[in-house]
Formats: sequence, C-alpha cells, structure tokens
Amino acid sequence: MELSVRIERWPLAGAFTISRGSKTEAVVVVAELSDGIHRGRGESVPYARYGETPDGIVAAIEAMRPALLRGLDRAALQRAMPAGAARNALDCAYWDVNARQIGRRAHDLAGIGVPGPVTTAYTISLAAVGEMAAAADAASWRPLLKIKLGGGAEDGKRIAAVRRAAPRAELIVDANEGWEADHLQQNLAACADAGVTLVEQPLAEGRDDVLAKIKRPIPVCADESMHERASLDALAGKYDAVNVKLDKAGGLTEALALAAEAARRGYAVMVGSMVATSLAVAPATLVAQQARVVDLDGPLLLAKDRAGGLRYEGNVVYPPEPELWG
Repeated sequence: MELSVRIERWPLAGAFTISRGSKTEAVVVVAELSDGIHRGRGESVPYARYGETPDGIVAAIEAMRPALLRGLDRAALQRAMPAGAARNALDCAYWDVNARQIGRRAHDLAGIGVPGPVTTAYTISLAAVGEMAAAADAASWRPLLKIKLGGGAEDGKRIAAVRRAAPRAELIVDANEGWEADHLQQNLAACADAGVTLVEQPLAEGRDDVLAKIKRPIPVCADESMHERASLDALAGKYDAVNVKLDKAGGLTEALALAAEAARRGYAVMVGSMVATSLAVAPATLVAQQARVVDLDGPLLLAKDRAGGLRYEGNVVYPPEPELWG
C-alpha cells in the first residue's frame, strides 16, 4: 500500500472545555492508503492525556511505510503497532480501502447488519454555573445531553442548574478524572438527585479503587481507564459500563472486539469519540450499533465539517455514505 499522512486543523464553533483544559480547534491526523486504484482514509485525534502529539502520530504512521509497501495487512497491523491514535488512523484507512477493493461496505466486512441511525448525546462544556445553565437551556430540546463536570465544589450546583434548564432531557455526566475520592459520594448523590443516568470516569485512572468500595447510586462508566480488551480485567467491581473510543482502542478492529467482549462480561457499552470531523466518527457508527449510549457529536462542535460529512438531524446521526468512508 502507498501511504500519505497529514495534519489538519478544524476550528470549533466555540470553546470546548473539560476538567483538563479548553480548546478552540480540533487537530487531527489523516492517513490515506492506496493500492494504485482504490483509496481509503482514516482520521484520528492525538490525545495529549496519553502523551500523543500530532507530529508524534505522523512519525509513528510514517515509520510503518516500509511495512506497508511490503504488504502489511490490517490483521498484521494489530500486532505491529500499539493501541492509540496512530494505529487508529491506519486501521480505519484499511477498512475503507479494503471495502472499496471488493465493492462492498465496511459493515459487510465486519459481519454486522446494515447500520441504522442512532441517537447521540450532545455535549455541554464545563463552565460557570450560569453559563452551563444557559447552554443547557438552548439545547433543552435535545433528548440526550452530556454534561462536562470536574470543576470542584461547584459541580453539584452545575448539574442541578442544568437539570432545571433541561427538565426533559436524559443527562449523562463526564468528569474526565476531575473528582477526588473525598467528594465522590457527594457528587454521585448530586447527579442521582438530578436524574443523571450515567457518570463517566469520576476519578483518575489508577486512583479509582474506591469505586469498588462504595455503593454506586448510578452506573459509572470507565473512559480514561478503558483502552483495549487488556484493560477490562482491571475494571472488575469498579465500573458498570465502558466507553469504547477508536483512538484509545487503536482502530475499528479492536473497538468492535472490545465492545463485544465488554458486553459478554456484563458491562453496558458506550461508544464515544474525540472532537473531530465526520471522517473520524464514521467508523464509530458501526460500534454504535451495539452500544447502550452513543456519544458521537464531535462534528456538531465544529465551525464547519468536511465535505460529505455525516448527516445529523437533531441528535440523530446517520451512517456514512461511501463517499466519506467505508
């Protein structure tokens, strides 16, 4: 396979803020594979939380060029690279080009049925109480809102204000490792009082053992503590659900296997994505077919998506057209 790889920058419609910081653009890496006739693309988002940088991801992908020219296939790629954004871009490009080579869709290659539209969450960024209430009010018509928390003592007030502003929406919360064990039960109780149905990653990865020692009033979902299938053993007794993201899992191949194994072990499956264009989110729509919670609103947060992007109708996202991916 011939390889090309590049960094792209996509401005956001506004600031996107979580407990670890804020950003105003999505920086993505796009890998393209070509057999001389067919071309496939994959997009990934370098995750600074794990020490990834755009230049580092490009370098990791470029390092695979000799193996690609020698005929490395998607199965061998899983062994040749570790999980992460670099493998994700190449893995998704493989799915795309392989589907085009045989004139079928990626879901056929995956052995799953024709994917249908799914309802995705819409994210309310972390901000002051009044700002989050105003944002929730503007989005109160949406059926599912994801509320970013992790801002200290005000989180109880934030989630209460959001609930008042959006009384009919289902709420899920993402603390992005921002809570401390001393306030865990207080914050979970505030979320339960607000009718939240799921809380993602309240405590930092590696400092979450206390979750196994308390009675959890609502389900708790592993995000930063969940990467690939090898992560599942460490979650037992602490989490009720797992958030499968292609950038963490290292591509669609592992993400599909991870979702299936997590479900087999009794975890509720959530599928998420980073803030990125529709090219990054398109493969995740296949994982969404077996997910209890879908969080694939990344393109909605951009000032402008790429041409031929996913179709969104409110919170409903439709599978990609072949011109985009798969």
